[in-house]
Amino acid sequence: MICTSSRFESEIVGNGLEYGYITNEALEIIDSDKTVLEDSLGIIGFVRISLKLMRIAKPINKRMIKNAWDAAREFQPDLVLYHPKALGAVSIAEKLAVPAILMSLIPMLAPTREFPVIGMPNLKLGGWYNLLTYKLVLMGYRSFMNGLNDVRMTEMGLPTLPKYTGLTVKFDKTPVPNIHAISPHVLNRPSDWPSIYTMSGYIVEQQEEQYSPSRALEDFLAAGEPPVYVGFGSMSGSNPERLTNLIVDALVNANVRGIIATGWGGLETTDLPNSLLTIDSVPHAWLFPRVAAVVHHGGAGTTAAGLRAGRPTVICPFMGDQPFWGDQVVKLGVGLRVSPQKKLTSEELSNAISKVTTNQDIEKSATLLGRKIQSEGGLANVINTIEQTMRAKQ
Repeated sequence: MICTSSRFESEIVGNGLEYGYITNEALEIIDSDKTVLEDSLGIIGFVRISLKLMRIAKPINKRMIKNAWDAAREFQPDLVLYHPKALGAVSIAEKLAVPAILMSLIPMLAPTREFPVIGMPNLKLGGWYNLLTYKLVLMGYRSFMNGLNDVRMTEMGLPTLPKYTGLTVKFDKTPVPNIHAISPHVLNRPSDWPSIYTMSGYIVEQQEEQYSPSRALEDFLAAGEPPVYVGFGSMSGSNPERLTNLIVDALVNANVRGIIATGWGGLETTDLPNSLLTIDSVPHAWLFPRVAAVVHHGGAGTTAAGLRAGRPTVICPFMGDQPFWGDQVVKLGVGLRVSPQKKLTSEELSNAISKVTTNQDIEKSATLLGRKIQSEGGLANVINTIEQTMRAKQ
C-alpha cells in the first residue's frame, strides 16, 4: 500500500497498487500561494518561510499522522518504508511491531560534519556548524511532536515519545535505517555516517523506458537535431506566463529546438515556432536520452533522471534542495546553475543553454557520469537493504 496525498490516488490505483488516504491539504497550501516557497532561498528566507509553514502545518500534520495510522491499521503492513515528512511512520511501525526504514532523496536527517543540511547556507565554518544545521532541522520537527504524541496516546495506545525520538530514532532510542536514493558518484557518502545510513544509487522505474510516445512527439524528435528539454514540474512560480515567455525566448535565441513540458505548474504556450513542441508529461527515463540537454528546477528526481541519461544539465532553482543539486552539477562539470527563477532572465538562460549544448567537455563529463550511474543498480541495492532488514527482524 502507498499512503500519500489524495491527488495521486488514481495514478496509484491505475498501476495496480493499493492506496492509503492522506489529506491533500499540504499540497493545496503550495498550490494556493506559490510565493510561500518561492521566497525560501537564503538564510533569512529559509527561517521566515519555515516559521510561517510551521504555524500552518501543525494541524495538517496531525491529520496526516491520523490518516496514515488509519490506513496502516487496516492494511497491516510487514514493513513501513517512509519519507521524512511521514511523521507518524516510526510510531506506526512500533505499534504494529514491524521494521521501519527511512527513505530519503536528500540527506536532510543524516547529520555529518562534511556539509550542512541541504537548504541551509554553506558558510564553510567547519564541522561544528554543519552538525548544528542538522540539529536546527530536528528542532523544527519537534514543533510537531505534540500532535504526534496525541495520536500515539489516543489512537495507538502508546506512551509519549522521549526527546529527539520518533522520526529517525525509535522509542527505545535505537536508530532507524536510512536509505538515501542518491548516486555516490553525484554526492560522496559522508565518512562519518553510521553503517545503517546507506547510499543506494538512484532508483529508476524501468517500465518508463518502455514508454510509447504520441505521434506528435515521435515525429518532432525525428524531424531534426535532438531538442533541449525544459520543464519545471509544479515549480513555475507565481508568474507562469512570464516564465513561459522567458523559456520560449531563451530557446529561440539559443537557436536550438526545444521541448517544453507544461507540467502541473500552469505553463501555457501558444503560437510557438516549429522549432518548439509542448508536452504535458512524458517519463523522463524515456525522453531524456533522446534530448541534447535538460533544463529544470533541480528537484532530486529530475536531476537524477537527467544525470542518469548522461545529458548536460541546466538547473534554475526554486526552493529547498534545488540550489544544492545545481552546485553539484557545476562541481561535477556536467552542467550549469543559473539564477533563481524570480531573478532569471531570458539572456542568462539562453547563454546557459548555448554553453551546455556546445561545450564538448561538459558533454563528455555528462556522458561519463551517466554511464557510472547506470551501472549502480540502485533499485537492487534498495531491495537488498529491505530484505536484510526484514531478515534481521525474524
